[in-house]
Amino acid sequence: MGKAAVVGAFEDIRAALAVLVAEVDGCGAELFCAADPLAGLADGCLDVLAGAREVEARVAAVKARAAVAYAEAAGAVAGPVLPVVAQEMAVAAEIGCVLALGPRAASSFLATSHALSASLPRTAAALNNGTLSWQHATVMADETAGLDAAGAAGLEAHFLDPDAPDAARGCPVGELPAHRFRAKARVWRERHHAESIEKRHAKGIMDRRVEYRPDQDGMAWLAAYLPADQGAAAWNRLTALARGLQGPGEGRTLTQLRADTFADAILTNGLVPGSTRGGGSGAGDHASGSAGTGTGDGEGAVAGLSSSVRAQVLVTVPVFSLLGLTDEAAVLDGHGPIPASMARRLVAEGAGSFYRVLVDPRDGAPLEIGRKSYRVGKAMRNWLRLRDGKCPFPGCSSPSLDTEADHILAWANGGTTGISNLGQPCPKHHRLRHATGWKPTPATKTDPPGWTSPIGRHYQSEHQDWEPTKWPQPPGQRPKEWRSQAGEPPGSHPDFAYLGLSPGEESLARILHAPA
Repeated sequence: MGKAAVVGAFEDIRAALAVLVAEVDGCGAELFCAADPLAGLADGCLDVLAGAREVEARVAAVKARAAVAYAEAAGAVAGPVLPVVAQEMAVAAEIGCVLALGPRAASSFLATSHALSASLPRTAAALNNGTLSWQHATVMADETAGLDAAGAAGLEAHFLDPDAPDAARGCPVGELPAHRFRAKARVWRERHHAESIEKRHAKGIMDRRVEYRPDQDGMAWLAAYLPADQGAAAWNRLTALARGLQGPGEGRTLTQLRADTFADAILTNGLVPGSTRGGGSGAGDHASGSAGTGTGDGEGAVAGLSSSVRAQVLVTVPVFSLLGLTDEAAVLDGHGPIPASMARRLVAEGAGSFYRVLVDPRDGAPLEIGRKSYRVGKAMRNWLRLRDGKCPFPGCSSPSLDTEADHILAWANGGTTGISNLGQPCPKHHRLRHATGWKPTPATKTDPPGWTSPIGRHYQSEHQDWEPTKWPQPPGQRPKEWRSQAGEPPGSHPDFAYLGLSPGEESLARILHAPA
């Protein structure tokens, strides 16, 4: 049928879109709900949005397949006479003109399309059945670009195969915003890359730089590409300084105070009394800060703030990595995996404020810290940070330092102050919970709460991807404590049976009870 079939298919699509427009406008042949037309229309519009998301994904899959098919056909027509680079440029130019894309965007679209076709079958299938958006597919292509075939397949299986041994928990990847999926995919990539994070970090240090970009309305962007510990500590210190400047007479927002403090720090020799912007930090202080937790020491005098406020960074380090027996990556709060050498240095430089995190060596999850009063203490707040990593509202990226502890079942209604009854929404979503019909669902010791909307739709929250700690293994020797779980072949999934203290527990005891 050829072109006639294509024309007919698009005519059917246009007719279907006209029906959907009429339904959304309330002009359909039948009401969504005769008993309550307005509530029915509201619920029906959400159905339209959900269906449109699925159709958009399927259309994106068709576009990707068409682009690859066109590239192959155009290459065959051109023959071997035209150089490969010239042929690729010609194909990208044609696709760019058809889709109204610039040269760089057209080349990126074509590269992602080829990746889906050649090496990402699960992603292509999910896009084709509407469970994954094009933005998610682009993230998958970007994050697997530097991996070998086994690594790319492992990343795909982790997020898209529910039967994978280490399948991601919590909210399905297709229901996460693409920027949140990128963060989770980056964490997996850092942990499982064939090349060690130490080597890749060394290469990254060579590329450190500061970039300047003019913007509209007399504004500009100034950004720095730095080692993660310096970047995170600098950001947390800016936040601490900005919060110290807030008060009844201060009209600037926290965001504005961060910007003013940053500008004062790099344009002067530190905080100057009577500065025109009223903020700043000592230019001579190291940005790497100390390992710990919190929002800063909180000294608030404007003229004396530069040296008294220290950046505080929470670092979770596998015990054997901390002892130098393995090179397993640590986790920097708000960033993700970092090299073990960086974590060991942070711990060594900030031992006085380092928050020692007790984790279960079998699955990498932090153990619960309990309390029986209304007040959420510092230890429990730190545990919430470890459990959730950020605000648990779907799609929110607010870091743990900017969240507020909240009882899921109110204390006045019999709720307890335990990890399973606590969430840590950001101020925006904390207000949303108490001012509207949005409600958090029950949490557990290891899983953050989900959310239920005012009309009763449930949305899952993100879960952190904890992984078992890597135990050191002497050459040719297998730890005697390991045993196989029932029903599994020996060595397929090790667990631990303890007699007295295991080597890991002895090491944890030395770290947790180290002299001050």
